[in-house]
Amino acid sequence: MEKEFLTIKNNALSMILDAENNKELDAIRLQFLGRSGKLTIALKDLTKLPDDEKPLMGRVANNTKNVIEDAINRKENELNKKRQTNFIIDITEPGIKPPLGSLHLVTQAIQEITKIFEHIGFTRVRYPEIEWDWYAFEALNFPENHPARDDWETFFIQQDPHPKYGSLVLTPHTSSGQIRQMENSKPPIKMLNIAKTYRRQSDVSHTPMFHQFETLVIGEKISIADLKGTLDFFVKSYFGENRKSRIRPYHFQFTEPSFETDVSCGVCDGRGCKLCKEGWLEIGGAGMVHPNVLKNCGIDPEKYSGFASGWGVERVLMMKEGIQINDLRTLYANNLDFLTQF
Repeated sequence: MEKEFLTIKNNALSMILDAENNKELDAIRLQFLGRSGKLTIALKDLTKLPDDEKPLMGRVANNTKNVIEDAINRKENELNKKRQTNFIIDITEPGIKPPLGSLHLVTQAIQEITKIFEHIGFTRVRYPEIEWDWYAFEALNFPENHPARDDWETFFIQQDPHPKYGSLVLTPHTSSGQIRQMENSKPPIKMLNIAKTYRRQSDVSHTPMFHQFETLVIGEKISIADLKGTLDFFVKSYFGENRKSRIRPYHFQFTEPSFETDVSCGVCDGRGCKLCKEGWLEIGGAGMVHPNVLKNCGIDPEKYSGFASGWGVERVLMMKEGIQINDLRTLYANNLDFLTQF
């Protein structure tokens, strides 16, 4: 039996050595190691041996199988290297271009918004995503029992309150940047604050994390006309020259008077359709800075006035012509089929 295994091994090694390609090598593998191969048949005959001979012949058989498999693998590597060496590279053949990345759609919107406001003298700033209650609510004229200060609306962080500034929260709006800006600089102020904000909402038009851009202008004799002119400039620059803006009376704690801002519908050009109903789409809030907010920041409301506006980056992006997004959460689904369009 030992002589039979030796014969199988020598025949296999001889054939492997003479193999000229992978096809011949596969045939040799099948001839010796396949289901009906010579070595496979010999291994089955081991069961017929006396019990005292089985251990020795088992070791001989395993050694034969290992030697053949190793020889086939070495020959296969040798043939592959030889084929690669003989491969001629045509340097004139067009290459395969790797996938090209791009900025996220929201990042593109932030860059465009920043450039628009820089054209009219606004300075881009950024303030913390984790904020004290004083900056997020108290200094902005929010009463203690205001719904926005409830943990069903705002994300509170588990940490002992600051003796002066109160609880710690995830910034619910970029309006907190107004307070920090007025604390850190004297009028005239012309600020654009773009940052992540957080609220406990999630549906087709809300996500727990989103972006806002906040404008703040403080100076002498600043009026509603300055506010409306700034809004008009942004709307026409971002949405197109044919789009219009309007302001409607509203209520915000930190502005007086306060307004909701609308932009004419780009689908029906303001005539009224299924999307807008009456020709207008709401995009955010604005108003004249409340005198109490100015006082909280050490600015004399008798000498200075100002306006502020706060809009969602994702909201204005979804309203832009040529972009069909029915669910805000699509922007953060990381679907490459969607993102590679932009």
